[in-house]
Amino acid sequence: MIFNSIDFLIFLPIVFILYWQLKNNINLQNLFIVVVSYIFYGWWDYRFLFLISFTSLCSFYSGIMIDYYQSDKSKKRLIAICNILINIGILAVFKYYNFFIQSLSYILLQFGIHLDFITINIILPVGISFYTFQALSYTIDVYRGDIKASHNIISFFAYISFFPQLVAGPIERSTNLLPQFSSIRTFKYETAIDGLRQMLWGFFKKIVVADNCAAGVNHVFAEIDSLDSISLFYGALMFSMQIYGDFSGYSDIAIGTSKIFGIKLMRNFNYPYFSRDIAEFWRKWHISLTTWFRDYLYIPMGGSRYGKLKSIKNTLIIFLTSGLWHGANWTFLLWGAYHALLFIPLLITNKNRKHLAGIAEHSILPSFKELIQMTTTFILVLMGWIIFRAENIGIAIKYYNRMFTNFELTLPEYGKTALIWIIIMLVAEWLQRDKQHTLQIENSIQNKYIRHFIYYAIISIIIIFQGETAQFIFFQF
Repeated sequence: MIFNSIDFLIFLPIVFILYWQLKNNINLQNLFIVVVSYIFYGWWDYRFLFLISFTSLCSFYSGIMIDYYQSDKSKKRLIAICNILINIGILAVFKYYNFFIQSLSYILLQFGIHLDFITINIILPVGISFYTFQALSYTIDVYRGDIKASHNIISFFAYISFFPQLVAGPIERSTNLLPQFSSIRTFKYETAIDGLRQMLWGFFKKIVVADNCAAGVNHVFAEIDSLDSISLFYGALMFSMQIYGDFSGYSDIAIGTSKIFGIKLMRNFNYPYFSRDIAEFWRKWHISLTTWFRDYLYIPMGGSRYGKLKSIKNTLIIFLTSGLWHGANWTFLLWGAYHALLFIPLLITNKNRKHLAGIAEHSILPSFKELIQMTTTFILVLMGWIIFRAENIGIAIKYYNRMFTNFELTLPEYGKTALIWIIIMLVAEWLQRDKQHTLQIENSIQNKYIRHFIYYAIISIIIIFQGETAQFIFFQF
């Protein structure tokens, strides 16, 4: 089931009404969440319900065993490692097996060694990287002692399978989400209304911005050989906005939906295209994943505690791992390496934490310096998205080659409507950059009639100007 579907528009109000009828019984409420989450996930392919159930069971019982052997460090460590290997093993088989086998076969062939490896025709379970990382964070948190192991299997299954963020995040920490399934949740009107506003903006970004960009992007990447540099640059711009509208839109819908159920999820995007350097971009883009790698990989490897060389090595590993997390393709590894090469100079010069504070909230326009910094950072990110979107490295190289050699001053005929919605989105988000989400406007617009006009206008735009329905990009990860 996808958010931008009639099925979900029917599913959500029914679930909402029944959920709050059970508000006096937290166990029934949690059980209800598990049931509807499994219905939501099984809507794609019910066979993969076994996989998420197995992941949940392994993590649940390993947590109890780790807790039981707290005084025996060797047993505790062994249990944690076994569960981590099980989870990573499942992910590796379903997502990476064919990629590694084919890559190894190709490398051996270059040395004249021909071996017939067996590949497997596997359907990639939707969202497997997201819920696997969420399960891994729980095991690691229990092992570290950051959280006590859950002994309530229902609340734990709810933590792993909570449907708003099940298939594309945010990737939650057990320390934040799991305790919320162990405490009474009360309906708060203001929070629910705020959640609906955030959902509305998420639908606008996905249905109007991302889906309208998608047609132009697909056209450009299918016709690279016949397009000029301006058209190719425009196509890269369209994809930059498509992936942002698609993924941040999903996150807004997920976070907003969670609010109406009394659950608070972590923020996943903080207006990343207003970043002044690559380091700031990565503090604002897919926050739940970047902080996951920081907390569970970068810091345990030593982080930046042992000198610049060690920091550079750890940073490179993080970016390559992040690239591979996105998919089993050399393009994703190259994309990760590209961002590492952009980030490492900032690390060497101690400028990677230069822009911790946001651009002054009271300024209507950025300063000239900030405008140059934001434009430069955006163009660098845009160039990286070409690698991310290309089917293989050869296509990415061809795209760059034609983009920088085939200069013609012709304006593309596609995507002009999408450009209007992109501008509206960026202007609105710039003006609201100090808020958690763009439609958090009750303080900045006091007149409720103006606010309601804005809400109804957005609803009308979504209905009238929706693009061709497309699945969320990050479902494939």
